[in-house]
Amino acid sequence: MSIRIFKQIYFRLPIFIRLLVVIFLLMFLFGGLIHIVEPTQFPSIFDGVWWAFVTGATVGYGDFVPLTATGKIVAICLILTGGGLIAFYITSLSAATIQHEKDLAQGKLPFKGSNHLILIGWNERTRQLIEIISTSSVHIRMVLIDTTLDHVSFPDYPVHFIQGDPSEDRILEKANIKLAERVLITADITKKERDADNHSILTAVAIRGNNAKIPIIVEILSSIQIDNAHRAGATTILRSNDFTSALFYHELSRETKARPFEDIYHILTTQQFHHATLPEELENVSFGEAAAIHRKSQQILLGIIRNSTYYINPTSKFILKKDDVLIGLIPWND
Repeated sequence: MSIRIFKQIYFRLPIFIRLLVVIFLLMFLFGGLIHIVEPTQFPSIFDGVWWAFVTGATVGYGDFVPLTATGKIVAICLILTGGGLIAFYITSLSAATIQHEKDLAQGKLPFKGSNHLILIGWNERTRQLIEIISTSSVHIRMVLIDTTLDHVSFPDYPVHFIQGDPSEDRILEKANIKLAERVLITADITKKERDADNHSILTAVAIRGNNAKIPIIVEILSSIQIDNAHRAGATTILRSNDFTSALFYHELSRETKARPFEDIYHILTTQQFHHATLPEELENVSFGEAAAIHRKSQQILLGIIRNSTYYINPTSKFILKKDDVLIGLIPWND
């Protein structure tokens, strides 16, 4: 019974672990044998084991050498057996390392970290986002899930790539969805808008089913699918078409010296939007006074949200009320 259990455990081990166990047993065997054959030349078993490893690895320091014919026969047997095993072990270890790097680049290995960001979908937007995060927030670990890519090199893009359909539970489990910090689902622009939104919503459902509390940011192309995305568990909806259309309008109708796209781009890359519930000391205070107070702490007050209605750039005499939400800009490094 004990031998059968040992065999079950042994053959479940990786091959290079099994080889290492056999090598150690073989080296101890030859080390003990040479100590028995030539006790004067090899005073202890440890000296014999040391000699066995040095000889089997073909290093040959020469500090211990068998002198008798019997000892030399033991050495010949060691070279014929142990040397081949050690060489095979080193070859197997190198092959396993290469295979691990290959599997990692091909998205076959699970991610074992936590508090990471999961990006779903590979496109130009995702590529630029990875570059921004990797340069400005190097501490953030990223996992990329995509079905179209078959290879992602870590030196080129510092992400853990997982190849597969993000709407499948096994793929989300490989991304360690339960311990992730948040998820971004980008729309697949190669599909029709409705099909792309349907797949994004299906992915959101799968994510919410695996993690009930994780924030899910979803890019939706069609406005009619926004409610469905919320029902699927999305916490934030990115309406990229609405944003782009509004930006087009600004570019077509702008003043001659205004540059809406460049202005918005630089604001988003240097500042972050900040929402905060109105503190008690600012209740019944004018917007102008509140803006001046926030400016002292390097915050720009843009407006408020009151009863789900946005008031952007109100007059300086606009009175703030209880439960108003302040909308502002703060530097990224804060």
